[in-house]
Amino acid sequence: MIRLAGMMILLTGILVLLGYAVGLLFGYPEYITLGALAIAAALNVFSYLYSDKIVLSMTKAKVVSESEYPSLHRMVASLATSAGMPKPKVAIIPSKAPNAFATGRGPNNSVVAVTTGLLETLNENELEGVISHEVSHVKHKDILIASIAATVAGAISYLALVGRFGSFYSGNRNRDAGMIALILSFLAPIAAFLVQTAISRGREYEADREGAQLSRKPLALASALEKIERSAKSGGMIKANPATSPLWIVNPFRGEAILEMFSTHPSTWKRIDRLKAIAISIGSMQ
Repeated sequence: MIRLAGMMILLTGILVLLGYAVGLLFGYPEYITLGALAIAAALNVFSYLYSDKIVLSMTKAKVVSESEYPSLHRMVASLATSAGMPKPKVAIIPSKAPNAFATGRGPNNSVVAVTTGLLETLNENELEGVISHEVSHVKHKDILIASIAATVAGAISYLALVGRFGSFYSGNRNRDAGMIALILSFLAPIAAFLVQTAISRGREYEADREGAQLSRKPLALASALEKIERSAKSGGMIKANPATSPLWIVNPFRGEAILEMFSTHPSTWKRIDRLKAIAISIGSMQ
């Protein structure tokens, strides 16, 4: 939690610094800095209230009743009870690519969504491992944290655009401020993106660990991750907006290996190795 808090403070610091630099360019550093913070706060409130509905719409996920998918509902209910939280809603995504995500601002307002391909590809233990991972995300409000990080990073990107535009048209009126704003307008979005992806990767590792302890089936989760990863690499793509990539248990919107530093998810193989180590530590054969 200390590491996560530090990263969120760093993101906010990047926003304030960039806002001050752009403010110097226009002669109103305090006002533009406060304006940037206000915009980020407004975006966070909007994300807090409506992110779950937006995500379900973007992924074409449909909330289903217990009569439609009784065994899936029972599994979600059992894991939620073990985690000491209310049962999330259950949604189905019409896609042959195996994958899953959770959304919602917290345990009292959440949805666990799985693709039809996941239900067809995984056995019961593997599916339980995946659901336990998603329930852990909900329990620790990871979706809310990711949404806040995304909105702050988005505010930084828009402010950087203003900084680049202003620096090019400032002429000789404020050359030093223009140069500072120009440099920061290029560096700040990159730094914000790296912090945002680091937050996302850290939460994935934690959800793996807590999910494995919740279900007591770390090897089943490892097996599920391997199947989902192989499907993604073989072209099993999700038909949804790539902006949802941090939500999925395995990022479906990428080709062959990319630098882990720039990925929203840790290496799947590193996650599998960690889960195997967890299995040994808790004495689990599943």
